[in-house]
Amino acid sequence: MSAASSSSSAVFEGLLDAGRQLESELVAFRRDLHRNPELSLQESETAAKVAAELRALGYEVRTGMGAHGMIADLIGPVAGPTVALRADMDALPIQEETGLPFASEKAGVMHACGHDAHTTMLLGAARLLAEQKDKLRGRVRFIFQSAEEINAGARLMVEAGVLDGVDEIYGLHNLPTLAAGKVATRFGSLMGSVDRIDIALEGKGGHGAIPDQTIDPVVAGSAIVMGLQTAVSREISPFSPVVVTIGKLHAGDAYNVIPHRAELTGTIRTFHPDVQRTMQERIERLAGSIAEAYRCKAKVTYTEMSPVLVSTDACVAHVEQVTDALIGRDNRVEAAPTLAGEDFAIYLQQVPGCFFWLGSGPQEGAEQAFGLHHPKFTLHEECLPLGASLLAAVALKRLSAG
Repeated sequence: MSAASSSSSAVFEGLLDAGRQLESELVAFRRDLHRNPELSLQESETAAKVAAELRALGYEVRTGMGAHGMIADLIGPVAGPTVALRADMDALPIQEETGLPFASEKAGVMHACGHDAHTTMLLGAARLLAEQKDKLRGRVRFIFQSAEEINAGARLMVEAGVLDGVDEIYGLHNLPTLAAGKVATRFGSLMGSVDRIDIALEGKGGHGAIPDQTIDPVVAGSAIVMGLQTAVSREISPFSPVVVTIGKLHAGDAYNVIPHRAELTGTIRTFHPDVQRTMQERIERLAGSIAEAYRCKAKVTYTEMSPVLVSTDACVAHVEQVTDALIGRDNRVEAAPTLAGEDFAIYLQQVPGCFFWLGSGPQEGAEQAFGLHHPKFTLHEECLPLGASLLAAVALKRLSAG
């Protein structure tokens, strides 16, 4: 082993040990956030707690960026590139059913996606890296983001200038179906695009017992729900994953009245940027044609929210190298693709970077793991110090002055 490799291994071992020493503090901070979750664009108390922790570590903090987002920079003694690390802070409108002693104290709001853990890990990384400042050849930017759950926060942060001067960006997401202590990476596309569709149908309302004198938007809407599936089954290659889901259909207020209008809202998920670009035309054509067949008028509003999340190959290779050095190759697996979305993809459109999964679940076969966005979602907290150490190591290795 070369002197450089030996020195690098010693640094990684030191970060891993230092992260473990922070475990009790990280757990306490995460549990406080878990008790007091805040919805997207409402994360004022969470942001204040994060800012206070960063200032206690000696950081200058820029707050109020992209709603309640903030950034803090750690500048090494030698000039070099800027590497950004990002965490999200918002919770979900879900009633918690875990029964944990630190369960949410806010009715109908829960950290069911583990953003409380992400925030805590990044704070831990900020603390670990502050102790390694003299080794940095460049700058680390810590990005704490609002509103990931509504696919708005990253775009707001970019508009606020958080990527100005940034050369690379890294982020992680906990995964309860992957055992704590493991990491999953993937080259290329990892997560799906997120688009929203709103379809407003206008018919002719009337008595439910005299349908021949009406134009029924409920029947038209039902046909559209089924017809949109042909966009997947008959117009797109089976080797290009696409999901079309209508999550809300609202029409009328009385059981015996055919309403004048109906509204459908749904989501489109794709796994290839080229396919995402074709979906608006398909949805507008199909919805419009089906509505016309039922004598209704349709207005389709198509909103592109997040692109396909595609990591940069060189940055994925960097994360894999750091992971293997920190916890061993046996603890890294290839991530399965998913059509769940993540607005970290917005950052990756601007600068190179990598997004990866950090295991937060039980060991295989130990117990049932509830997935993300589930009211019984739980997180194995031993992932907190590992996540902090891993984020710190990713930045430190990229900016090592040694």
